[in-house]
Amino acid sequence: SRNYCVTTQFAFQENEIKLLTAEIERLKNFGCLGVSPSLEGLRDENAKLKYRLNFLKKSLQEERSKSTKSMININSCLQEIFGAAIQAAYPDLENPPLVVTPSQQPKFGDYQCNSAMGISQILLKTREQKVIPREIAEKIVKNIPANECIEKVEIAGPGFINVHLRKDFVSKQLSSLLINGVQPPAIGKRKKVVVDFSSPNIAKEMHVGHLRSTIIGESMCRLFEFAGYDVLRLNHLGDWGTQFGMLIAHLQDKFPDYLTVSPPIGDLQAFYKESKRRFDTEEEFKKRAYQCVVLLQSRNPDFIKAWNLICDVSRREFQKIYNCLDVTIIERGESFYHEMMKDIVKEFEDKGFVQVDDGRKVVFVPGFPVPLTIMKSDGGYTYDTSDLAALKHRLYEEKGDILIYVVDSGQSVHFQTVFAAGQMIGWYDPKVTRVAHAAFGVVLGEDKKKFKTRSGDTVRLIDLLEEGLKRAMDKLKDKERDKVLTPEELKAAQTSVAFGCIKYADLSHNRLNDYVFSFDKMLDDRGNTAAYLLYAFTRIRAIARLANIDEQMLQKAAREEVLVLDHEKEWKLGKCILRFPEILQKILEDLLLHTLCDYLYELATTFTEFYDSCYCVEKDRQTGQIVKVNMWRLLLCEATATVMAKGFDILGIKPVQRM
Repeated sequence: SRNYCVTTQFAFQENEIKLLTAEIERLKNFGCLGVSPSLEGLRDENAKLKYRLNFLKKSLQEERSKSTKSMININSCLQEIFGAAIQAAYPDLENPPLVVTPSQQPKFGDYQCNSAMGISQILLKTREQKVIPREIAEKIVKNIPANECIEKVEIAGPGFINVHLRKDFVSKQLSSLLINGVQPPAIGKRKKVVVDFSSPNIAKEMHVGHLRSTIIGESMCRLFEFAGYDVLRLNHLGDWGTQFGMLIAHLQDKFPDYLTVSPPIGDLQAFYKESKRRFDTEEEFKKRAYQCVVLLQSRNPDFIKAWNLICDVSRREFQKIYNCLDVTIIERGESFYHEMMKDIVKEFEDKGFVQVDDGRKVVFVPGFPVPLTIMKSDGGYTYDTSDLAALKHRLYEEKGDILIYVVDSGQSVHFQTVFAAGQMIGWYDPKVTRVAHAAFGVVLGEDKKKFKTRSGDTVRLIDLLEEGLKRAMDKLKDKERDKVLTPEELKAAQTSVAFGCIKYADLSHNRLNDYVFSFDKMLDDRGNTAAYLLYAFTRIRAIARLANIDEQMLQKAAREEVLVLDHEKEWKLGKCILRFPEILQKILEDLLLHTLCDYLYELATTFTEFYDSCYCVEKDRQTGQIVKVNMWRLLLCEATATVMAKGFDILGIKPVQRM
């Protein structure tokens, strides 16, 4: 039980151990006195209690070990403390509001509990009791349990409770971070998360529209993995459907020996356009294309081979982009679910949800005006059918506790309808299983219109990434980095800046909004950009190196030194570093990654304030020789860099040691 930060978090288990130990002693005494119902029964009871005692001791030991390494979510700790205080002050109040937030100004302490105003309104509405919030705040404060994180509390204004943290508590948490690294808070039962993202179409090139889904989805997976979840990353490729009929028919004409000689399809996009032109203009070709679809869907081996050849060409092109963006994903396209679709239609029919409309089989979901079409009049299946099949497979076969679909906002109504249909048929209960559409806006050009090339075509993603590399190198050379970095370091800096800036520009915007794509803005080394943060990180890492302090010396200092936080900028930085777990917790709940970007920018600017005000390394002004190293401040530098590095890792950004 994680109560009241550290001091009482294992109180329940420890108390049970004491009670069990006492019970075992009592049974021993009964055995000696001969008053037990049966000696065999006594032994069984004694053995059970001993087993339970050993189990509890072992689990307590394991929990303690995990807990001492995990970063503490200070906001959650304070919520537990104030939750207990409110419960003690108002035991009859059901679900009282619990509001704890970081303070915006130092004069108001470090955190604030703003529950008194909400409780005042509840008392007035439900009991017709008029109690001023300040009185409620006083009552809450009187009932704050013993803990090791609060130094003092003050009541301000109408009933705000200002919380001042203990410096030794913050110092201790920073030391733990330095010794154990950035460890996520314990999450309880390990849940399975299925993330559907990227999802390009076979035979079509990935374009700028796929950029957001790929970057956002990858980052979400990294976050859930870091938090200790079991994550399945799925690429729901568009690899099935009528378009494959025209592609296979065109393949047969252009490369008649495709079954024995691998066709040299260099430009699949051009190949697709040629087949589409023929499909639209040649009636005989169109008929043959439809026949090819029927043969493919009946799993004819020759047609399956043709289909695989086309898919393989696309896969290789997709993989180039995934390699550039450091994306890991498992392919599970629409074809994977094809055999399941007839069972999906039957299940909806058996439960009486299917209506026939002009030969189509449709399902009306309450609250949604447009029905799902689960079978076309020609007997074919649709996106609706494949998405329902995918939903059921992820719930029943993959046993997902959390399903996340990272798909553009244009698909919102479709997914809401599919999810509601899944609930209607009884596949899942939203109170138990979380199924979410993580929607995102479109990428705009600097003219605020959909991002396109000058000729009006959609921007190819590979072209965008290559342009990013070129511009990053130009920027580095403008800064004369090519004169101080080795060729290998320059290349590493180029890819770090190029791909880091493209990812960060996307992730630093609220995903629900459209965003303007601008290389000039994303490569600017001022403001909330990856270029600024990567440069700041490199500078922080260089401080200890230039003072001739290596990693072993920092580790030794972390175990022996007390982090002094007397200067206001040291204190501000220390608290900012420790807010990392609460930032991650918020994103796990709302899936909005720009919060992490905002935090990293705040951490970098807070560090700059600290570094400008507090000497880490003192040098002789004449000789430049190091006179004094303030080790506790170097440890603050190291803690900042450690948290920034983990933040970058979650965002999929690779920092470099020299830039």
